[in-house]
Amino acid sequence: MQRNETVRRRMLPVCMLVASTAIATTNTEAQNFPVKPVRIVVGFSPGGAADTTARLIGQKLTEDTGQTFIIENRTGASGLIANGRVATSPPDGYTLAMVSSAAAIMPALRNDMPYDVERDLAPVALVVKSSHVLLAHPSLPVRNVKDLIALARAHPGKLSYSHSGIGSANHMAGELFNLMANTKIRHVPYKGGADNVVAAVSGELELTYGSLVAATSFINSEKLRALGITGSRRAALLPNVPTIAEGGLPGYESTAWYGLLAPAAVPKPIIVQLNTLIVKGGQAKDLSESFAKQGLDPQTSTPVQFGDYIKSEIAKNVDLVKRANIKPE
Repeated sequence: MQRNETVRRRMLPVCMLVASTAIATTNTEAQNFPVKPVRIVVGFSPGGAADTTARLIGQKLTEDTGQTFIIENRTGASGLIANGRVATSPPDGYTLAMVSSAAAIMPALRNDMPYDVERDLAPVALVVKSSHVLLAHPSLPVRNVKDLIALARAHPGKLSYSHSGIGSANHMAGELFNLMANTKIRHVPYKGGADNVVAAVSGELELTYGSLVAATSFINSEKLRALGITGSRRAALLPNVPTIAEGGLPGYESTAWYGLLAPAAVPKPIIVQLNTLIVKGGQAKDLSESFAKQGLDPQTSTPVQFGDYIKSEIAKNVDLVKRANIKPE
């Protein structure tokens, strides 16, 4: 017994030295990070908001660090395939996931998640937020949100809106509208953000929730009528369009967001270094202007703040999915 205690006392300084050396090594690696190319995996097709966000921030980080940030598109299952790949990647900070709001929607919608976003992935930084715009075909006799609510209540189940897929941000925006306005506007899923807007332009249905960039040309050509912005404030691209809350549905807000996650076991100093680089890049005037042209609002957050935000978004979506009785495809 006494011999074991003696051995333990002799080994303690050695263990402390090994631990302190490991910490010092990690801190040094973080200060020099990155020393090789970094891969950003995007679970959506090129040209969409998630891809655009990844390419813009990736280009800025490449310029700032001298290392290439490579964008890899792995589409399918609303980002689950891409995010799952990152969750099982080496935890060295060189493989990141550009996630969308779907990362906090899918856990509320599915019981068969291939990973746990809070357990298997580490928050790095919230990069941007964006709003959708509620659009009506010109043939619909409504000029604003109040008109739409009155018409929809008078004809429950007769109007339809398109969105870019079950559990997408604009699907959730439409179902939140139904709940808060006490309306029954039917939803029709399409395969992407462009398709659902084109469906409204062609008159296949009366309403859609479109991205600001996709909608602007159709609004300007009067092929679609803008009724309201889903976010909490007006959009710089459409400054004359009121928010849905302003237009007749007080308290309404539905915002899409995009951010970066890493494998859960990436050392904290590397997560902090990544966050520092992303925040610095996002605050640069040239990148802010590039984001603005795409209808994207730059954000700043610490990893902890982003993690708390994801947690609150999951809770909000669990409640919405339950109240609106949203079912997966």
